[in-house]
Amino acid sequence: MADPMAFFTTPRRPRERRAPQERLGDWREVHQVGAKLPVVGEQAARCMDCGLPFCHAACPLGNLIPDWNTLVSHDDWQAAAERLLATNNFPEFTGRLCPAPCESACVLAIDTEAVTIKNVELEIADRAWALGYDQPCPPDRPTGRRVAVIGSGPAGLAAAQQLTRAGHATTVYERADRIGGLLRYGIPPFRLEKHRLDRRIDQMRAEGTSFRAGVEVGRDLAADELRAQYDALVVAVGATAFRDLPVPGCRLVGVHQAMTYLTLANRVDEGDFPASPVSAEGRSVVIVGGGDTAADCLGTALRQRAAAVTQFDINPRPPERRSADQPWPVHPKVYRVTSSHEEAGGAATEPRVFAATAVGFEAGAGGSLAAVRFAEARPGDRSPRPGTERIVPAELALLALGFSGPERDAALTGQLGLAVDPRGNLARDDGFATAVDGVFVAGDAGRGQSLIVWAIAEGRAVAAAVDRYLRGGTELPAPVAPSDRSW
Repeated sequence: MADPMAFFTTPRRPRERRAPQERLGDWREVHQVGAKLPVVGEQAARCMDCGLPFCHAACPLGNLIPDWNTLVSHDDWQAAAERLLATNNFPEFTGRLCPAPCESACVLAIDTEAVTIKNVELEIADRAWALGYDQPCPPDRPTGRRVAVIGSGPAGLAAAQQLTRAGHATTVYERADRIGGLLRYGIPPFRLEKHRLDRRIDQMRAEGTSFRAGVEVGRDLAADELRAQYDALVVAVGATAFRDLPVPGCRLVGVHQAMTYLTLANRVDEGDFPASPVSAEGRSVVIVGGGDTAADCLGTALRQRAAAVTQFDINPRPPERRSADQPWPVHPKVYRVTSSHEEAGGAATEPRVFAATAVGFEAGAGGSLAAVRFAEARPGDRSPRPGTERIVPAELALLALGFSGPERDAALTGQLGLAVDPRGNLARDDGFATAVDGVFVAGDAGRGQSLIVWAIAEGRAVAAAVDRYLRGGTELPAPVAPSDRSW
């Protein structure tokens, strides 16, 4: 332990955010630029260096959290970066986007506030870039084997970087016009500025990874042709089959899927449009859904100067603290105020309506969306409670209901002959291998909709599986197995 008394004497102090009104005037990341390093060191010193580090076990990547907390508290940033990068390819992404199940499992969280693990991780990652500790790692020698990775989200990118560093000639195929998957078009820049993604892709190019954007395997390039060109394929296409809301009026003009809305907003940030074709500006907006995507829609709508925003969450309002049925060290469902909800006014002007389910969309005089009907959701089956229907005006409705797995009609899966498991995901064994020789599945395509930290962990693990398939053994780390369904 850096300081045996720090967890007694030093209170938890998260990374500071910019003022909400300042944030709403731009699309930059919500946190202050540059953390106060003495504060970060003091927070890292709160770590008790537990003999059984539950934080380490709760992290799908197996991050060596007590190690780099101690190193940061001793101001040894280079060694801390080495420890962090040994287990996480993209800590600058997880430090911004991961919900931090590690903090829920911190031993301090039993009866006090956890170590600010996520903030320490982010500062290590940012300083590693700034001080040149995160350099390209090209392989010592090529293996002569070729691997194609289909999909450039966090799972695909992690797999590709590990495979390239192992010496395999690796090419990433992406159907969108830019590399990055949901990191590019699904996450708003106020949570992840895209120059950070571009920087990582440039590093991967310097290591030898090739990228082909704007190529949809199965349509632009036949899957069997690709299979003939490569010694192994990794399918990391994500879970992009969105859940619909089959209620009256769901096809009205003005009702959109959240990812359509967020993608267009991100394209404005990329310079493709001067303004989004689907904008919230001056409109009353209803967001249906209670997760991170819904919060991203809220923050985006506020920056587009929506007239009003209401969010329906079908779940009851969570408790302020973990309930008895979600004991430590599990990651509990508790009431959280995201940066977007803070910008909407926080708890004082809560934009969320809990235990609410949308039951219909109503058209106005011109035939476009004018209002959303909703009702209280029953506990248990979450069905509409009779006699509780109400109407809220809305000119734009965004459906943020999550995803049910990979797209069912994708030409890629049919051409490769990939099977689907009972959960609707691409079937694979405990080695990430499909029934098709040399074809592997990683990330949300095989796991189902999950967290960025799980995607990176699966990308690293599938790279080890592919390396073993190609060479009969591997020295690459494999942090997880597909059978691990927690979180």
